[in-house]
Amino acid sequence: MPDSNSLFVQLAAVLGLSAVIGLLAKYFRLPLLVGYLLVGVLIASLRIFDSSSEVLTTFPTIGIAFALFFIGMELDLKDIKSLGKPIVIASIGQIVFANLVGFTVASLFGYPQVEAVFLGMGLGFSSTIVIIKLLLEKKDISSLYGKLSIGITVLEDLVAIVVLMGMTMGSSVLSIGTQNLITLLLFLFKGTILFLSAFLLSKVFLKRLFKAVAASPELLFLSAIAWCFVFVSLAIFLGFSVVTGAFLAGLALANSPFHFEIEGKVKSLRDFFVTLFFVYLGSQVVFANILTVLPLVLIFTLYALILKPIIILLILGSFGFRKHTIFQTAINLSQVSEFSLIIMLVGVTLGVVSRNSLTIMALTGVLSIVSSSIMISFSKQIYKKIGFIVGFFESDGGVSSMEREKRKPQLSEHVIVIGGHRMGGEVIKFLKQEDIPFLVVDFNPKVVQSLTQKGFRVLYGDIGDPEIIDFLNLEESRLIISTASDIDDNLTLLAEIKRRRIQTLIITRATTPSEARLLYKMGAEYVILPEVVSGSFLTEILRSHWHNLNYFKHRAEIELNKLTKNIELGVD
Repeated sequence: MPDSNSLFVQLAAVLGLSAVIGLLAKYFRLPLLVGYLLVGVLIASLRIFDSSSEVLTTFPTIGIAFALFFIGMELDLKDIKSLGKPIVIASIGQIVFANLVGFTVASLFGYPQVEAVFLGMGLGFSSTIVIIKLLLEKKDISSLYGKLSIGITVLEDLVAIVVLMGMTMGSSVLSIGTQNLITLLLFLFKGTILFLSAFLLSKVFLKRLFKAVAASPELLFLSAIAWCFVFVSLAIFLGFSVVTGAFLAGLALANSPFHFEIEGKVKSLRDFFVTLFFVYLGSQVVFANILTVLPLVLIFTLYALILKPIIILLILGSFGFRKHTIFQTAINLSQVSEFSLIIMLVGVTLGVVSRNSLTIMALTGVLSIVSSSIMISFSKQIYKKIGFIVGFFESDGGVSSMEREKRKPQLSEHVIVIGGHRMGGEVIKFLKQEDIPFLVVDFNPKVVQSLTQKGFRVLYGDIGDPEIIDFLNLEESRLIISTASDIDDNLTLLAEIKRRRIQTLIITRATTPSEARLLYKMGAEYVILPEVVSGSFLTEILRSHWHNLNYFKHRAEIELNKLTKNIELGVD
């Protein structure tokens, strides 16, 4: 009989349950992390093994590190800087309001003031890991609302890190004394060293390192993992958290030409450990005295799901963002963060927070994350139902010319290209060369800005937004080419064209044969399956050049020139 505390037995239980319940979640079209949270709740309720085991403590910490490492790599500081004011005001405004609400409600329920402060702080943060995971699944991470969501949560995380560091420095840190002042100055000095180390190493050492190992996928993978762990270790040595170190380690690689390859290599490992993190989060739910804490849990959960998004809508709406952008951003932030649980755990360790409060925050976290994940997954369908209400929060003006665009482009007999990135970039170049009128639609602000500077007609927007479809002059178009890989977006487009009885040719993209069949049934004239197209293209090249394979000798230089032109066009 195997030892019940065996690491392998615990992993078998966690991964086996995660696979089964994850399959059920997928069957019901729910996000996988909902299944993982339920696995944690099941483990805690049935006491399958001790919740203090390595599988539910050490491994989830590695998952958080990998998730923040990826966030750092995905973060473009130029984007954050351009959206700085709305991000700062939305983050700080929401945190302050949440603290007031949490403190007031907890005090009314009879909790001591210090404990009520902790509960208020816990209510003020949104989950970066949840948002990143769902944005990646939906391929929305480069959208304007994706950048806003990440920017707001990253700033919230930084506030949470400062709060945690302040808590660990001791309860007397706010007193005015020489010893505390020295401690604070030392902390700031160490922080400066950590930030400068990330910056200097990224400029001097990392470029050379990854250039040297790039030819070997195995070494590239190993070097990326080593860099993450080494820098996290440096952060811990200087007195900072794993989260801080992992985030800065990723940020150091954000502008590296190899960061896409690194992401591809580390992705599976990240998903494995992040799965264990969500199982851990679910396992923190304690059902003892649940009836006592349930009223406060429900109030906190409703705040996260309803009131918090309304606050975000009000703040971002005041900056002139369009209703679709503010809706998607608000719904992305409608949950309680993993940092909330960490703050409560520190409070328990310090002896100022009871286990009841930890249970309240754990239950609120699980309920809000499950509900929020479902809302985010079905956000396009929800938007179609309540978009007219969201319009109430929209104001005139805008933070960019893309958001202010309201006029229909005056085009006819034109081609509409949905997605100006990579595949769409090749189409754009052809249309330009042939002097064919065209309009590009893209939801990546960087791509839109680059193409606009090149003098192309570009409209910022998500094809899943019905308002955008109204601006495209579909009735006057000759051809629509959608390079978007999201099946729901393409189905929405085809349904709208069918509803309006528009006679135009439609080319869409699919990722699987079953998706392609569905798109053909909905009226697409041609569906691009990248693997099939690539195979057909390679076959044609071989057929044409089989008797003269010298064709391939100088091909690398030609193809590299093409890639360079794509980068200059802003479609890489």
